[in-house]
Amino acid sequence: MNILEQICADKRIEIEERKKLQPLEELQSTVLSAETRSDFVTALRSAPMGLIAEVKRKSPSAGLIREPFDLSAVAKEYEANGANAVSCLMDNKYFGGGAVDFSAVRNAIELPMLYKEFVVDPWQITHAKLMGASAVLLIVGALSNKELASFMEEIREVELQPLVEVHNREEMQCAIDAGADCIGINNRNLKTFMTTLDTTYELTKMAPADCTLVSESGIKSPQDVLRLKEVGVHAILVGESLLREASPGVAARELMGLI
Repeated sequence: MNILEQICADKRIEIEERKKLQPLEELQSTVLSAETRSDFVTALRSAPMGLIAEVKRKSPSAGLIREPFDLSAVAKEYEANGANAVSCLMDNKYFGGGAVDFSAVRNAIELPMLYKEFVVDPWQITHAKLMGASAVLLIVGALSNKELASFMEEIREVELQPLVEVHNREEMQCAIDAGADCIGINNRNLKTFMTTLDTTYELTKMAPADCTLVSESGIKSPQDVLRLKEVGVHAILVGESLLREASPGVAARELMGLI
């Protein structure tokens, strides 16, 4: 079992426990009153290159990233330095995130937020809406084609944006066939954790003309950002390289300095 499969197996157990405490029907009864947040794709497309800045405590590949970590302060730094959206990890076991972190960031900023999670159940989609998300991550490698299509439809029904994440040509084709209009190309292989921007360079060639493309992971320099723009990427998602700097907000502004 690779790391992605292990995370998803653990996630299914976690969500079943959460559903016992807060059933889906209970969440759905309040979702109509949930506030509609800023449009995710519009925010990304409002800049020459959109920036989704991430708040993340740790990861299986990097370990603990920032300590101490004031999530609200970092999110405000991102917002003040030109980020177009903020991504927040929802997984606690492997990434140290969760609803408390998401709420802290949501209450600190006005930017659209990505509910970055290993989505395996409709419960998480309704939860994302109630938490104040604008977009929900769907990982093609973690879902069947049927689940992908169903989850995309449910996300759109609650007026959120599915960000469909792919890692290779096969997954890219699955995303395209499912009608994804916002695709995240993860340069880190979640099965091996090896990272290369060549993944984005290759997969952008397959993308439909009207699709918003997001390059994720391994983006470290202004030159990287410029090269990604040149090959047709519309936005980038960056976390770890920013969070290791003294001022993540300043680091974010400097990263976008050639655009």
